[in-house]
Amino acid sequence: MKENTRLRNLGINIKSERLRRSISQERLAELTNISRNSVSLIETGKINPTILKVIDIANALDVDIKLLLREV
Repeated sequence: MKENTRLRNLGINIKSERLRRSISQERLAELTNISRNSVSLIETGKINPTILKVIDIANALDVDIKLLLREV
């Protein structure tokens, strides 16, 4: 699988779980100590977050990291 497809899938998973929990990008940024712009870039697959940031996002969304990493 190409890296850009994997990043896109990660972003889709993060956005889906964020929206399911009615959390704004701004709030997720606050909870994870990253900028709102970075959240947007992660969700659109334009940047590759570190595994530590993915863990922070999973914790902020209160989901198992495996859920964010499916099809990645």
